[in-house]
Amino acid sequence: MTTHEIGTREQWLKARLDLLEAEKELTRRSDELARRRQELPWVRVDKEYRFETDEGSASLADLFQGRSQLLVYHFMFGPDYTAGCPSCSAIADGFDGFVVHLANHDVMFWAVSRAPLAKLQAYERRMGWTFPWASSFGSDFNFDFSVSITEEQQREGSVEYNYRRRGNVLDATPVPAPVAQFAANCGTDPATYRRERPGMSAFVHESGVVYHTYSTYARGLDGLWGMYQWLDRAPKGRNEKGVWWRRHDEYDKR
Repeated sequence: MTTHEIGTREQWLKARLDLLEAEKELTRRSDELARRRQELPWVRVDKEYRFETDEGSASLADLFQGRSQLLVYHFMFGPDYTAGCPSCSAIADGFDGFVVHLANHDVMFWAVSRAPLAKLQAYERRMGWTFPWASSFGSDFNFDFSVSITEEQQREGSVEYNYRRRGNVLDATPVPAPVAQFAANCGTDPATYRRERPGMSAFVHESGVVYHTYSTYARGLDGLWGMYQWLDRAPKGRNEKGVWWRRHDEYDKR
């Protein structure tokens, strides 16, 4: 027997119209935040970064592939991982559908990880993905954009993520059960797993110069996680009790 409030269609409609006003206000606030993101000052990128792609070695400017804008998803897949992070994998399941639309609207999209290209290609085949994915192995790119840390930084505790020093689940002691679970799921130990972080960054290419325009991390990625946008509209919401999601090929067949 349900314990949720039961009402008439008229009661539901009244409550729904009240909620609609709140939803409209949230949409207006979201539009304003988007405008403020676009008004952030641009920072010139002078360092030379190299990436390995299916087409060969590439610079950051090369990743634009003729577009003026570039969006990068920092996918957690370290050099010592045997598989990509399950959370990043769940987010990435939505990439193939929109990449072609972005590419035809002057925006190039790439996932970037520190694992060698051969590992990324093998995992991409396993997952059945086709979106562009580059390896930044041997480059400072991940470190400079705060999505990878060195063993020395980890030992010293000098870790900055999401514009703060420490203070997030990836740095917590003792190791949280979900972190230990994900580390094992990626074929590595918690310390190695936690040297990678999720995030996204945006760049623009104008007059031969690349500029960094925006980055976000942690819960700032919620809006990019399509699964959660649907769950937030489901009758029971996210309804989470610990980590429940898996890579899409690891669920039991039903």
